[in-house]
Amino acid sequence: MGARTKARKRALELLYEAEARGLNVGQLLADRVAAPTTQHPLPDYTVTLVEGVLAHWGEINEVLETYSQGWQLDRMPSVDRAVLRVATWEIVWNDEVPDPVAIAEAVELVQGMSTNESPTFVNGLLARVSDVKATLA
Repeated sequence: MGARTKARKRALELLYEAEARGLNVGQLLADRVAAPTTQHPLPDYTVTLVEGVLAHWGEINEVLETYSQGWQLDRMPSVDRAVLRVATWEIVWNDEVPDPVAIAEAVELVQGMSTNESPTFVNGLLARVSDVKATLA
């Protein structure tokens, strides 16, 4: 597993944990940076991802609600929400990651962690986000 793939997985875990436990994501991130819960500190790219998602939280949620074709965010599996938020930030606000890479990484993450329908749903929604990103940023 590549360094950025691991960082994405850690970002997904942080976002998922914060939601599941009803915690503030920014505070959880700060806590984990200050006192890691594993022998390895959070990768820098994990911090970048979570901070990026937090900085654009409302915009990301609006994009996902708009282009998910009838699916409200609160009806999506929480893993899917977390992955979609990370990938949307990478697609729209991070020019260092090619869109197809962000989409493929997101699909890979949900394949082992969410529902059987999630990979197709995530792929389609993120492809649409990629198609319209020029109008979003």
